[in-house]
Amino acid sequence: MGDLAALDPEEAAFWRPLIRIAIVLPRALEDHFLPDTGLTSTDYGVLVALSEAPDHLLRISALAATTALSLSRISRVVDDLARRGLVEKRRCAEDGRASNAVLTDAGLVRLEAAYPGHLARVRAAVFDHLSAEDIRTAGPVLARLAAALEATPPTDDC
Repeated sequence: MGDLAALDPEEAAFWRPLIRIAIVLPRALEDHFLPDTGLTSTDYGVLVALSEAPDHLLRISALAATTALSLSRISRVVDDLARRGLVEKRRCAEDGRASNAVLTDAGLVRLEAAYPGHLARVRAAVFDHLSAEDIRTAGPVLARLAAALEATPPTDDC
């Protein structure tokens, strides 16, 4: 590891704000989201993923991959959402060892109610500070970084 070059000034000027955003943005979104909706950002992301899935159903492992959560973390989130009646957990018909998560009608209602506030916070925290050109330029760069990170499978957090 000793032969790695230190970040040059341009790399450091990119890296430092990127790390700051990774820390500050989730906090900024979460500070109002939970009190306003009763959902965490993670809950919201799971509900969105299920709302976009065919029949509002995903295998737990696919839901974990879609939301970039470990299997143990997604299991805890789905169990919590199921206790609140927002998601239903069902055994997978094709594989009795696996489970599916299904968005309930109550979950869809909660998601739809949370969306306007979430959208307003995302716009205020991010898009109100960017030009159309910033978005066109940064979008593909961020997508490439996300894809590179997602190529490395997450480890279980147990």
